[in-house]
Amino acid sequence: MKGVILSTNPDVRIVDITHEVDPQDVREGAFLVEEYYRYFEKGTIHIAVVDPTVGSDRKPIVFSKDGYFFIGPDNGLFTLLYDDNVRAYAIENRRFMLKEISATFHGRDIFAPAAAYLSSGVHPSMFGSVVQDPVRLPGLLPTVKDNVLHGEVARFDRFGNAITNISGVIIQDFADGRPITITLRDMSFSTIHKSYYEGEVVSLIGSAGCLEFGLFMGNLREKMGLKKGDLVTITIL
Repeated sequence: MKGVILSTNPDVRIVDITHEVDPQDVREGAFLVEEYYRYFEKGTIHIAVVDPTVGSDRKPIVFSKDGYFFIGPDNGLFTLLYDDNVRAYAIENRRFMLKEISATFHGRDIFAPAAAYLSSGVHPSMFGSVVQDPVRLPGLLPTVKDNVLHGEVARFDRFGNAITNISGVIIQDFADGRPITITLRDMSFSTIHKSYYEGEVVSLIGSAGCLEFGLFMGNLREKMGLKKGDLVTITIL
């Protein structure tokens, strides 16, 4: 993919964010894309490829948001970025693809060349038609029922910290200064800590701005056998 991009536009800078998304986990990719993109300068082009249905009739798409550009599969990977102002375009124009297109490597043959042409000044609308209803993944955001906030473990970092889909802002709005109890499996917390060193097992708002759980100098995922999708609840006392 890098070779394809540089062969079209050798002046671009290419930055790798991560290659550690669990294979085929589109949900994890959706959380990561939403987390990191705003730390780059406006005009940055983000290629995101978590694409288990590559080669199917799912569309390759390109769109802009807040001055940034995004390219990848229309499979829900960009769910958390969509709002009423986003207009996605299908990448259909063969002029902006490689001549030979593999059914198993659209990252190289479609997404990478599209990014290169985009960086050279091609407008997103030139790639193809408007996608009227881009795919959105259900259940990515926490819900409130009977005065209890329900979320889940969305992903893990390489240290084994469990990162949830519950943002610190959501907790603040939900609790409104009232005391709370946070539960994950058989663990219960009444305090949101500042950082990892404040206890053996802690709950805290991590660098992603979301509630997470960690084991000081250890791996909480391995110790507790945690999994993505594990239920997290916050109850107002």
